[in-house]
Amino acid sequence: MAELTPIYDLMLLLRTSADEDRRNQIRGEVEQTIADHDGVIELAQEWGVRNLAFEIDHTRDAEYHLLQFSGPPVLVEALSYNLKIADGVLRHRIIKVLPGTPPVGDPPAGAIGALPPAEPVESVA
Repeated sequence: MAELTPIYDLMLLLRTSADEDRRNQIRGEVEQTIADHDGVIELAQEWGVRNLAFEIDHTRDAEYHLLQFSGPPVLVEALSYNLKIADGVLRHRIIKVLPGTPPVGDPPAGAIGALPPAEPVESVA
């Protein structure tokens, strides 16, 4: 029985201090690396500029991108290496999507990990 090609999620946080041309270049290089290693982009979402939960390298916000792709394991190694040394990349994370995981929906309306507004609580005192 043939094995299914694994699907991966790449969460890419780009520095907002990098100019727009550099950020576009990074995204283009990621897409080209995927294509060069016989990978396929299944989903690409731009989540825009969002505040970080905590400061990273004296940076308070980042441009978020989610790419879901399939491809061989060597592709993951190449992407990880390239993103680790690329100027303009604040953080990146590649995870293997487990079979049966629900598909990715629309980008979140608020900040990543933000909770919905709390309802008022009545005082017991």
